[in-house]
Amino acid sequence: MTTALRPSGARTLGPDAPIVFLHIPKTAGQTIHAELTRIAGAEAVSPVRVHTQVETEAAQLPPGYSVYSGHLDWTALDSLPAHRFTFSVLRSPRERIASFYFYLLKEARAQTPEELEKPHRAGMKRISTVSAEEYFCGGDRPWQVFVHDHYDNFYARYFAARRMRAWARTRETAPQALLETARTHIAADLDRVYSTEDLGALEQDIAARYGLAISVTDRFVNTGDQPRGEARWPRLMALLDTDAARAKLTAFVQTDEALLARLGLGA
Repeated sequence: MTTALRPSGARTLGPDAPIVFLHIPKTAGQTIHAELTRIAGAEAVSPVRVHTQVETEAAQLPPGYSVYSGHLDWTALDSLPAHRFTFSVLRSPRERIASFYFYLLKEARAQTPEELEKPHRAGMKRISTVSAEEYFCGGDRPWQVFVHDHYDNFYARYFAARRMRAWARTRETAPQALLETARTHIAADLDRVYSTEDLGALEQDIAARYGLAISVTDRFVNTGDQPRGEARWPRLMALLDTDAARAKLTAFVQTDEALLARLGLGA
């Protein structure tokens, strides 16, 4: 998907024409970030990688850097130069949910019992001690807010609200309105949205716009313990005990799948 609302054409990568990578978890982002860091130089990459690092949304995009890359809100995107190149990457919503779950489970199982007792490891402790059904469907209200924030049609909510944790802001929005708002914001603010199945297009665009070469096709880090190419969604569905739980997770992907279809990326 492209937009011509901002100046385009060949540019020199730098603070006046930065790259902004809106990285959604479990969408090959670590590989892309590593390549952007390589071509820009580590000192030219914004140190803000996660929206929780700073106190304000504006501080997530500090001025003067050549690359912004991370799990970031983008309400302050217009504070950056007009010649920025802004993009995101999506994968099958079902596979993103399942990959995220199995990745966190793997990470949790690698922690010591003492480490899991630390307050900031509460989520890891829970995923390692309860069933998949209890993880997604049980717990108190704060836990369910966490589940919805991270799994419930994350793409549509992220693009509609321009924020990482957007469920509370969008929970009353009807799916069709959520979808249309997400599409509107993408068209206005992003130059491209890529699929993990075609990262060669990202390589080509970076070469055309900046004259720089990156290599991100078929290179993945932070992968789980399942062979690449093997679907994780059926494995996750098999861990759920009830039709109600399976229906809940299926509802978590429906608007996102519609968004991918509208963007011409498939599901």
